[in-house]
Amino acid sequence: MTQAPEVSRFRWLVLAVFVLSTAINYLDRQTLATLAPLLRAEFHLSNAEYGLILTAFSLTYAASAPLAGMLIDRIGLNRGISLAVGLWSCAGIATGLTRGLGGLVGCRAALGVAEAGGIPGAGKAIHQYLRPSERALGNAVNQAGVSLGLMLAPPIATWIAIRSGWRHAFLVTGVLGLLWIPVWNLAARGVRAAPAPKIAAGAGSEMLCDSRLWAFVGANALSMIGYSLWTNWTTLYLVETHHLTLVQAAWYAWIPPLAALAGGFAGGWLSLRLVERGMAAPPARFRVCLLAAALSLGGIAIPAAPSAGWAAAGISLSILAVSAFSVNMYSLPLDVFGGARAAFAVSILVSSYGAAQAVISPVFGRMIDLYGYAPVTTFTALMPLAACALLWGSAR
Repeated sequence: MTQAPEVSRFRWLVLAVFVLSTAINYLDRQTLATLAPLLRAEFHLSNAEYGLILTAFSLTYAASAPLAGMLIDRIGLNRGISLAVGLWSCAGIATGLTRGLGGLVGCRAALGVAEAGGIPGAGKAIHQYLRPSERALGNAVNQAGVSLGLMLAPPIATWIAIRSGWRHAFLVTGVLGLLWIPVWNLAARGVRAAPAPKIAAGAGSEMLCDSRLWAFVGANALSMIGYSLWTNWTTLYLVETHHLTLVQAAWYAWIPPLAALAGGFAGGWLSLRLVERGMAAPPARFRVCLLAAALSLGGIAIPAAPSAGWAAAGISLSILAVSAFSVNMYSLPLDVFGGARAAFAVSILVSSYGAAQAVISPVFGRMIDLYGYAPVTTFTALMPLAACALLWGSAR
């Protein structure tokens, strides 16, 4: 289907506006990880209890993602993402009003329901506004939004918490999401997207019966375990292992997200070049995933780092590899299943990430309490290779 001239000319501009919602999504999400030492001290939480809070988010995130994807496919991108951002902003604001572990668990569960629409919405936008060869690069741009949110959370949340208390950090990030909604709707009205294909009756059930989808689900769950570890535990790792203060940890915590930004663009660019040279899109994605999986093995050495700076470098390498893997992993459903169910297809991968994080977070917390970080980092470094083996077996 030929894209309208307006879409062809301004497709990257409107996607950039959309990606701001992704940045706000991860700013909201990462504020808790940044301020975890303060919340643990105030509410007397163990690492296992902190893992329980992460699980509350992850369970609702995993359960809600397919429903969010179906809703966005049904009611359209603009209304669907506006609803999602409005709800997750209110959940973030409510987090700043909590008084204990129960309140934190409830607010994170509500946040998971709402934020489940973010990545499926991005998949829908990428399919509507970009050409097929540009999709991995489009996912890299969206990954840039993720990285921006992850990078901004440590300095912004720490600065607000030191001056006004940690509760105000959640209030500010929530308000930013509410302000984004009218900006997006104004931008979306000014640029026409390519017409979305009509949803055929039974298309979702047919997709669920396709073995390729479940290979993608398993591979995504395995590959994102390292991402879950370092987006949720980096600040705690630096504070507990290298004995930094919260402010000192914030000076290092923004570096891994910058590496994730570089990894996302590198993965998207390599995939684009391979497709432009004549390789079919799925094999091109797999080749980049395999390269990223090999790179991720360097994460095994993180616990041996002699200083916080070297630890931040090792974490950066690990998350760079995961990001290069992820932008191609999230492009595969778009390549295989097309545009009519783009949000739903991506939402199933989102759900697999949430489910994996729900299972692994309390396990990580318990293992860290008992044995430290070495077993956890070794396990996560090996998982992208296991994901590639699953993809290879499915292709065969």
